[in-house]
Amino acid sequence: MTHLFRVIVPVSDIDAAAVFYGAILNQPGERVSPGRHYFECGGTILACFDPKADGEQGTSPPNPQHVYLSEADLQAAYERCQAADANFDDEQLHGGGPSLGEIAIRPWGERSFYLHDPFGNPVCFVDEETVFTG
Repeated sequence: MTHLFRVIVPVSDIDAAAVFYGAILNQPGERVSPGRHYFECGGTILACFDPKADGEQGTSPPNPQHVYLSEADLQAAYERCQAADANFDDEQLHGGGPSLGEIAIRPWGERSFYLHDPFGNPVCFVDEETVFTG
């Protein structure tokens, strides 16, 4: 069986990324190279990667799609993200309702909120009791 073990989140400042993700994930993570900082997330590593800090040429654009993280205490995660100055998404789903940046139950049943990290990567936190897998 295949297992997903690492997701890359491109960043332009590895130190700032370590601080931001450390705050929102409530863990220090681990620097594994000059441009890589790893966070263990339930069997999958969220890897902040700064190519320039690792000696590579160029930069990587932000991820085009959200990284979804499940959380036992969604309110605590929301408060950590607020304290870390996350950029909460203010758009609404079709038909109105609460913004994506607010904790709300989505039409597919997940209780969640959406944000962008300081590097433009989209992230979503979902209440682990409401994760929808299809």
